Amino acid sequence: MNRTHLWKALFVVFVIAWSLTEILPPKAGNLVSKFDELASNVDPRFTNIVARAQELDKASPDRGYQSLLIAIGTNDIRAYFPTNFVPIAASRNATNATRAILNRVQRAAAGEFKLGLDLRGGTEFVLEMDLSGRSNAPALTAGNNYLADQAVEVLRKRVDAFGVAEPIIQPAGDNRIVVQLPGLEESAKESAREQIQKAAFLEFRLVDPENSTHLRSGLIPPGYVLLPMRARDQNGVERPESIIVKRQAEQGLGGKSIKSARVARNTVTGSPEIDFTLNLDAAAVFGEVTKKNVGQRLAIVLDGEVISAPNINTPILGGAGQITGSFTEREAFELATALENPLEAPLKIVEESGVDPSLGADSIRSGIQAAVIAVAAVAGFMLVYYLLAGVVANVALMLNILILLGVMCSLDVTFTLPGIAGIVLTVGMAVDANVLIFERIREEQAAGKSVRGALSAGYGKAFGTILDANITTLISSVLLILFGTGTVKGFGVALTVGLCVSMFTALTVTRLIFDFLLAKTSLLNGGLRMLHIIRGTNLDFMKLAKPAFILSWLIIVLGIGYGIVGRGANLLGVEFKGGDRLTLQFSQKVPVDQIRAEVLRLNKGDATIGYSRSAGGGGATGETLRISAAEGTSAQIEEALNKAFPQAGFKRIELQKIGPTVGQEIQKSAVIASLLSLFGILIYVAFRYEFSFAVGAVLAVLHDVLMTIGIYALTGLGNQLTGGWIEARQFNATFIAALLTIIGFSINDTIVIFDRIREDLKLGIPGTFRELLNRALNQTLSRTIITSGTVLLATIALYLFGGGAVNDFAFTFLAGIITGTYSSIYIASALVLWWHKGKRPVLGAGVPMVKQDGEVGSVHRPVREAA
Repeated sequence: MNRTHLWKALFVVFVIAWSLTEILPPKAGNLVSKFDELASNVDPRFTNIVARAQELDKASPDRGYQSLLIAIGTNDIRAYFPTNFVPIAASRNATNATRAILNRVQRAAAGEFKLGLDLRGGTEFVLEMDLSGRSNAPALTAGNNYLADQAVEVLRKRVDAFGVAEPIIQPAGDNRIVVQLPGLEESAKESAREQIQKAAFLEFRLVDPENSTHLRSGLIPPGYVLLPMRARDQNGVERPESIIVKRQAEQGLGGKSIKSARVARNTVTGSPEIDFTLNLDAAAVFGEVTKKNVGQRLAIVLDGEVISAPNINTPILGGAGQITGSFTEREAFELATALENPLEAPLKIVEESGVDPSLGADSIRSGIQAAVIAVAAVAGFMLVYYLLAGVVANVALMLNILILLGVMCSLDVTFTLPGIAGIVLTVGMAVDANVLIFERIREEQAAGKSVRGALSAGYGKAFGTILDANITTLISSVLLILFGTGTVKGFGVALTVGLCVSMFTALTVTRLIFDFLLAKTSLLNGGLRMLHIIRGTNLDFMKLAKPAFILSWLIIVLGIGYGIVGRGANLLGVEFKGGDRLTLQFSQKVPVDQIRAEVLRLNKGDATIGYSRSAGGGGATGETLRISAAEGTSAQIEEALNKAFPQAGFKRIELQKIGPTVGQEIQKSAVIASLLSLFGILIYVAFRYEFSFAVGAVLAVLHDVLMTIGIYALTGLGNQLTGGWIEARQFNATFIAALLTIIGFSINDTIVIFDRIREDLKLGIPGTFRELLNRALNQTLSRTIITSGTVLLATIALYLFGGGAVNDFAFTFLAGIITGTYSSIYIASALVLWWHKGKRPVLGAGVPMVKQDGEVGSVHRPVREAA
């Protein structure tokens, strides 16, 4: 092995090892056992605490934290754990120290895989908006109020900065907002409570020039007010202080003035501080205020508390500044996050409860089973069709999954069942690069090259195609991260990671394995054998281009037209338009899967179903059942459940109107990010190929998105015509994720075909442009069928065995695979042909000419041929 290969191999080993450290342990360990394991200097008293906690834990396995609190009681456990387990601020109180230690133990016992609300459940906070300071505020209505919408989007950004936490946030009733967060350790719950209630109402106010004198005398000058000030002593313990500041902010400088805020470190003390930047208008005002008041103190007031009051030494004209104070790391991070996302109306938590998984055990089991079958189907096909090369591809596939999961865990991505389905399809799409390489190697071997030469040429020729295909998709995914919010941003993160990992495994890992096999074994002495079912086709694809193009857009018009006119608002699920939230008490618990099956029989659209545990719960079991469904369906659902499960004794406690979980901000960000993605693809493809190619690629993607929406809408017509045999599907968050995945799949296939067209043009292949297009399409047909087929295998497995949300995702993507494969030929390629009116575009080396001796050569000037 040469030095280059050695370094590559070591890097691969390092990446594998790092990935393993990120995903292990995958599941959370027993909290009581971890508590016992981390303790030292144990004595009989500690042994009794552990024994009592184990008894309680056996009775209530899901309440390990509470079991430990009860077992510990009033005992002081600080002596059993290292001093760094307890922050200084909590070390002086035994109760605070106990919670700090248990929080540390809980973090140590936590698994690396963070599961979503559908798989694990979590915590629900019901927040109430304080409108006392807004006498002219209009009454709130679910999903149709500025303050409610503003609060929902601010909360989403605070709890889900990277779009990977998968929370549920929606308006409820007249002035309430429901926030559901997956999992959550006790320490994370405390942080969440603070984050979602922090109004972050920031003001800049001048300090009374005679502050010290007036504080001693107790006199408050007119126009000023006494406010508390945050301060800590040398040991980090907070101490109360007061300061006199102006009653009003200076020229309206406040939270809306903040453009960005981030945590930084003081260059002298190393303590955390917040660097902020003001918007243009506020920067000018801030510069004027500081210029007029050099030598005075400017108080930074947050939610009625002065957090720092530095001296104005020089005018601050650049619109940037620092907030310094006695912050801990967590306080600084939370403050910076809150400043970037200030609430306009304060919130307070009025109810907190635990929620069970929204999917039942059967649904979870079938979803995981479908994911395993899908991966096995892809791996099995690669093994059968490509033989030894398939083994190499499957090694890369397994490493792809391992590294992908490692990166996801390092980013604290929350895994939901639809999200796992998305990862499976990403893995299915990842074999595309391997197929491109293997098909190129096949061509090179057929041309008479040795195995070593075929491998080198195959990887070399496929690299440009793989790079172009992935860059066009990366343009889309990066723009989703930059301009998306919530699930849209999270999808962008997942897609970006998946693309980068698949390129690494396809180009680096597989090449290393092949080079090792060449150098150390005789397995490749007879060549790299593969099956070859699709051979030398000569189909005239462009013959059907016009009728296919017309039929395609006719289906789109019919589908979208039916969706708008025929289905209207019924096309939108609860996640898009809100609905009713029915809360029922019961005497006997019924599995969620059985309840969902009964609700679906009513044919009233999607519903979110889950059990909730709160103090003083409504039923004999201390739990309540909550069902979110379309508006006006609650009475029918309640009646159907009581008829199907009379033993449960369902009885209504509450009925609320709820707003959408996929709010206008998420919808708008998805549209903006998608349009920017199409524009980015247009620019890149025009630069790398030719403008007509760029137009063809973008219109093909647009066609695929619209066709999928049309097919989704037409399921309503299918439902009517088949008497309910076909499900009338509704738009939901899963549909949005699948639609965004289709964009990546569609452009990838189109770029592969365009790359072969460009190559043939540069080689000066003889014939008209139409003949050249048909040639390129036939050359890439095998690859197109195989890659679409592998993804199709995975999607069909998810569709047949997944159920629920996974079925929705798979159905949408199934439509996308078919339309994406079809559009690469009959939309993208046909548009390029028509753009040039059948004439060869000026690309590359020119066109062939026949020399006098009959040998084919080429001229390097543009020669246009008639179609």
